[in-house]
Amino acid sequence: MMFILEKIGAIVLKALETWGGFVILFLQTLRQCKRAPRFSHVLEQMAHLGVDTLPIVALTLLFTGMVLTLQTVAEFLKFGAQSTVGGVVTIAVGRELGPVLVGVVAAGRVGAAITAELSTMKVTEQIDALKVMAVNPVGYLVVPRLIACMLMLPLLVVFGDIIGSFGGWIVANYYGISSFMYMQSINTFVIIHDFTGGLIKAVVFGAIIATIGCYYGMNAANGAEGVGKATTKSVVDAIIAIFFFNCFLSMLLYR
Repeated sequence: MMFILEKIGAIVLKALETWGGFVILFLQTLRQCKRAPRFSHVLEQMAHLGVDTLPIVALTLLFTGMVLTLQTVAEFLKFGAQSTVGGVVTIAVGRELGPVLVGVVAAGRVGAAITAELSTMKVTEQIDALKVMAVNPVGYLVVPRLIACMLMLPLLVVFGDIIGSFGGWIVANYYGISSFMYMQSINTFVIIHDFTGGLIKAVVFGAIIATIGCYYGMNAANGAEGVGKATTKSVVDAIIAIFFFNCFLSMLLYR
């Protein structure tokens, strides 16, 4: 019994230590944001972390919107509620599916890329070289990535929301729901807060992905194995954090 309790205690302490490291790094990054980062560096990260993620976001949300409509439209038709399909699909995508799926996709692609890049720099002692040259690694490496993620995630969510609704429209048309009825349903049931709430989530998710990715990258163990483990932990922890904060933000924004 004592052995089991010791193991549980060790796991809890390790988790608290890790999440404490996330919070400390985030606060250090906010402090470094007072010094304006290089604009070109931020743009470079925005292109690398945001623009290059558009294709996978488009595919993910397109098929999500299509499948969501496919699973619901038949039931709506049974009860003569086909005039609500567009609104229901758009609200679901705007509030939940859009920001969450974009966050998960970004955690898998962007978070892994950040961690792999910084952990390689850590292993090859490039981060130590920055310290020797009196350059703060947090300000030089973390700040541009945090700003880029917090700016690009909402844009990706807007793009994903449009694509998801378009996917729903394709399936709705197949089931005989006219384009006018689909758009009228959106105009009737959807309000701006359905999208702004998702954008707020996206900003938080962007901060989570960048912070966790940079933390594991800058604290990776030496060697190729350390880089691989850091990248895996980064993706897993970022996805877990996204689901946790999504639940909290949903209760806060849409109660």
